[in-house]
Amino acid sequence: MKTAFVTGATGFLGRHLVEQLLAKGCSVTCFHRETSDVSALRALGVTLAAGRLTDTEAVAKAIPQACDAVFHVAANTNTWSKRNAEQTKDNVDGTRAVVVAAVTQGAKRFVHTSTWGTWGHGNPVVDESSPQLAQHAWINYERTKWLAEQEVKTGLAQGLEAVIVNPPHIMGRYDTTSWARLIKLAHQGKLPGVPPGTGMFAHASDVAAAHIAAAEKGRAGELYLLPGAEGSFEDVVRIVCELSGREMKTKVMPAFAIKLLARVKAIGSAITGKEPDLTPESAEIVCSHMTTRSTKAKDELGLQVRPLRESVKDSYDWLKAQGLLDKPV
Repeated sequence: MKTAFVTGATGFLGRHLVEQLLAKGCSVTCFHRETSDVSALRALGVTLAAGRLTDTEAVAKAIPQACDAVFHVAANTNTWSKRNAEQTKDNVDGTRAVVVAAVTQGAKRFVHTSTWGTWGHGNPVVDESSPQLAQHAWINYERTKWLAEQEVKTGLAQGLEAVIVNPPHIMGRYDTTSWARLIKLAHQGKLPGVPPGTGMFAHASDVAAAHIAAAEKGRAGELYLLPGAEGSFEDVVRIVCELSGREMKTKVMPAFAIKLLARVKAIGSAITGKEPDLTPESAEIVCSHMTTRSTKAKDELGLQVRPLRESVKDSYDWLKAQGLLDKPV
């Protein structure tokens, strides 16, 4: 692979991907918003191209002709229903634009970053053959990511060599807004309660490597569930407390209490207009129990799964090194 085009490169997964592509000697073009902080990417020596993700012409102009691989990592992961329209535009219309641009420019491969959330919450244990239920999901993020997958499949019908990867929860360096919030609250002893959910946690570096493997040897038209280390949110909080030398005093909250709190906060946000720190959608996610039973990514892409503690520690250590652990959440 000599040339690559990446959307979402300013995000923490995208940054891992860009670093690995550069390490392989690849020439990388990163597409970003005009307002994005690209200082870290500029320091890496990539080619930068600014524009709106939904602007097909701008995206096509930025993609190198006959690019070896287009990696569509960008996504709106918001869980506040007030921003659903914006999220739908970003995730669905944005994916459509990137797919069309990739076809126009004759991209040789296309890797789309989806989520295990496209299987919804009706199947606690899933593999690629399980029915994807997010088409009718009330959580807009999951529904729009399912719809985005359909846009990729439209590109497949037009001859685009596309592969879809579906990671679980992702942890690792450069995360300041995702699981970093839980880590900071646990470190500061300010977590009001531990979510009762369980899931699988993958390291961002491993997920990025799986993206590259998908471009190099993934089968066009296939979905690859990327497994991770199984664990509970209680496990994550316990690891953080061990790393910070703090006794774990916070208890696991029952699901009904977290969901009720989320409803109360939603009512408050409707009055104030401010985004709540806990929404009904995010409450549903952190109270759910989901795992994957698939070796497809391991067998075909060589995906490695590292222990949960290693992923949490990597994120914790990076936040500490950046002086962010004790910053207000």
